[in-house]
Amino acid sequence: MNPETILFFFLALVAIASALAMLFARNAIYSALFLILNFSTIAVFYLILNAPFIAMAQITVYAGAIMVLFLFVIMLLSSEQLHKETVNRWQRPLAILLGLALLGEAAYLIILRGGRLPMIGSVPENFGNPASIGSLLFNQYLLPFEITSVLLLVAMVGAIVLTQSERR
Repeated sequence: MNPETILFFFLALVAIASALAMLFARNAIYSALFLILNFSTIAVFYLILNAPFIAMAQITVYAGAIMVLFLFVIMLLSSEQLHKETVNRWQRPLAILLGLALLGEAAYLIILRGGRLPMIGSVPENFGNPASIGSLLFNQYLLPFEITSVLLLVAMVGAIVLTQSERR
């Protein structure tokens, strides 16, 4: 095995272990910290795939800003401990059923398409670097980029208006 394959399997093990630890943690803060570890591992996967811009966006947006927001909400609501009485009885059997359906579908697709996976081609030299992404965004995709920014601004103003009316 080459070092890239060993690194991939190690990162896959860390990603799966942190996801399972996030699901089974009793403390909500520990669960959020395991999610940060999972996001960071996914960012390293992006680096391995030669996409540094997406990796840094993953770290800054998800592992940085959104998880800080989650931690503030958890601490402000003081709901660190998960309570057993708040769990509905129908959720666990439904989750098990849906998980088994997903595993069955994955097994069916792996068995059906076993050896016919597409080959990965070579990646261009400037693929995924910030300069080429910025050039595409501000030249070819300027209008959709501006529309997205206006929609995010409208959503932010709407959230502020909705919270202001609840305070009165």
